[in-house]
Amino acid sequence: MNLVEQLEALVAEARTNGNDFYLKGNKSAGTRLRKNAQDIKNIAQEIRKDVSEKKNG
Repeated sequence: MNLVEQLEALVAEARTNGNDFYLKGNKSAGTRLRKNAQDIKNIAQEIRKDVSEKKNG
């Protein structure tokens, strides 16, 4: 479940950066938010791969 915990931590960080960017207008938080979104995508892909491997074999 380590990947799921990593995903949860990234989502929490993205929420913080999203609030800073959208509500406070912090441009550097926008950059961090974009990085968070990419990291979330990569972890989600790893989870999909792991689930498929365990399911199929």
